[in-house]
Amino acid sequence: MTSLFFLWGFMTVFNDILIPRFKEAFSLGYFQAMLVQFAFFGAYFVGALLYFLVSATKGDPIAKIGYKNGVVIGLLVSAAGSALFWPAAAAVSYPMFLGALFVVGLGFAMLQIAANPYVTILGPEKTASSRLNLAQGLNSVGTTIGPLIGGWLIFQYFAKSGAHGVDSVKVPYLTFCIVFIALAVVFYFVHLPHVGGGKIERGAGVLKHPHVALGALGIFMYVGGEVAVGSAIINFLGQPEIAGLSEIDASKFVAIYWGGLLIGRFMGAVELSGMARRRKQALLIVIPLVAYLFLWVAKSAPLDAISGGAGEGVSALALWREQFAANWAIFKYYLPFTGLCWLMFQFGKAQAGRTLAIFSTTVAALLLVAILAGGKTAMWCVVAVGLFSSIGWSNTFSLAIEGLGPLKSQASSLLVMAILGGAILPPLQGLVADMTKNLPLSFIVPMLAYSYVAFYGAKGHKAGRAARTP
Repeated sequence: MTSLFFLWGFMTVFNDILIPRFKEAFSLGYFQAMLVQFAFFGAYFVGALLYFLVSATKGDPIAKIGYKNGVVIGLLVSAAGSALFWPAAAAVSYPMFLGALFVVGLGFAMLQIAANPYVTILGPEKTASSRLNLAQGLNSVGTTIGPLIGGWLIFQYFAKSGAHGVDSVKVPYLTFCIVFIALAVVFYFVHLPHVGGGKIERGAGVLKHPHVALGALGIFMYVGGEVAVGSAIINFLGQPEIAGLSEIDASKFVAIYWGGLLIGRFMGAVELSGMARRRKQALLIVIPLVAYLFLWVAKSAPLDAISGGAGEGVSALALWREQFAANWAIFKYYLPFTGLCWLMFQFGKAQAGRTLAIFSTTVAALLLVAILAGGKTAMWCVVAVGLFSSIGWSNTFSLAIEGLGPLKSQASSLLVMAILGGAILPPLQGLVADMTKNLPLSFIVPMLAYSYVAFYGAKGHKAGRAARTP
């Protein structure tokens, strides 16, 4: 199951590479380019809405077809969407690309509906956030290496001179298609343990729980804010007053942004678990250091040097070691944010709601500084947002379906429907940037979104419920 979290994380961040690629290839504005996210995450809304309607009128589909078949269907639909990239590139059609992304998103919606609640019910409810953070940590491994590989493939390796810019996406997405089909075959034959019980009653009973509705809005804001920031990083770091980086160099910082989620999610899996306090503290020191080293090593991969022929006569290991040493000049700025992440977990006191409120407030503060400041300060505040976004999905999702019993699958479809935020907020941020001619100012959109998530962690998840432990 965790392989799915890795795969959709790896592929989702390719959208951050597609946005500047399509913006240049089709001469688009920021708003038009952000329609990449609208098509992809809009499909989550449509797919989850259909699931919710079927659940309300006919009963829970997952209870009927099983988790395994739900995963297989999702993988095959995603494979079909990936295959559509080839004719879209051949036709040099932006609308066709958006259609292909929509189909991929439909498949991912089914995967999300099946996988997230399944992970939460594999153990005690009070540690559901811990398990989901662990699974999401694997998702973050994908989002960390995705921009590095995607940026190299799309901006460099397959970017042939004289060819239209969109030709560089054909082979990567054909590869995705093959991988999805292979995984569908594997999942069809693998055994997944059955957890939970049968068909739920017809009707939209989940809407009677205020903390679910408020949680859906929390997912909307969280996903929208997270995706908006990630989508804008390459163009933001290209601004002369911020860092003036090229697209290929800026894409490596997208990897650090998503890598921050990797660090925070694995730390969250430990902090929110039921293990002994002494062991927690030891792991909360080891995990960020190991993950920080992983990011450092990954960003130092000499893919551009090797593909450009600069490494002729020199071993890849030597090039890697050289870039690793040189990158300390970059990673020394990221280390204090990693320490701050550790400190915020201490303040969270292993409480899912409290930790969510603290981390989301920190994100809003970082974005405010990025709006008001410039240069490296703004750059690192935006890149560090990933660290403090890390536990947002897992904590919000687990809090929103807590105490629902057999209604969890229906609630999951409602929450996945709320991934629509990833379709709405990035174009909204792009519209603000186009209207104001000020990309840094447009970060006010995700800043306000994270402010709501902080409210849900502090108060919203308790709405309509008896007194409980946060």
